[in-house]
Amino acid sequence: MEADLILEKINEILVDEFEVDADIISPESNLKDTLGLDSLDYVDLVVAIESNFGVKLGEADFVGISTFSDFYKLIETKIQNKN
Repeated sequence: MEADLILEKINEILVDEFEVDADIISPESNLKDTLGLDSLDYVDLVVAIESNFGVKLGEADFVGISTFSDFYKLIETKIQNKN
């Protein structure tokens, strides 16, 4: 799956599942602050990503993830390693 498609799908999930305004999502924005995620929201995010992309995410995967760009790269790497 290409990076552009991954980015589009992730943003679609965020807009649909977390009711985030698509206009506030940018690669440089802080993921947690922009989405206002609490610990339960992270669980929901992990479940949504796992079900849509078929990859497993653990707590350790989120270490060092601060921006949307970091998150996109994490998912892209997970998908590449899966194949």
